[in-house]
Amino acid sequence: MASLDRVLYAARVHTTGGRDGNSRSDDGRLQANLSSPGSSGSGTNPEQLFAAGYSACFIGALKAVGGMQKIAIPQDVAVDAEVDLGPITGGYGIAARLTVTLPGMERTAAQALVDAAHKVCPYSNATRGNIDVTITLA
Repeated sequence: MASLDRVLYAARVHTTGGRDGNSRSDDGRLQANLSSPGSSGSGTNPEQLFAAGYSACFIGALKAVGGMQKIAIPQDVAVDAEVDLGPITGGYGIAARLTVTLPGMERTAAQALVDAAHKVCPYSNATRGNIDVTITLA
């Protein structure tokens, strides 16, 4: 297991009620009502929050790698994330699929950028070897 050399940022969130509860960050910027997936509740769920976090983080990794390699990242870069929840032996698990859109980039260069971003993205590093992750260039 890799350990951090130093902490750059620590997110702090307090959650009550589990999947049908509420989450609030210590700075008040995140306030989310939660509902179980597939329920009639009006809140989001942990899988949607994970998909949002992973996709946003992956765009950050694309931009970081692009900056290091002096590659211009399209303004309209996008990542569509899907997070699946399902049973595994002894409990439940998740799987993730990211579809990366880099409009206007040559396909070979875009794929190399995606591959490099997958190596540095914190979410990719956290999930590597733990869950199924598929990253596709649109």
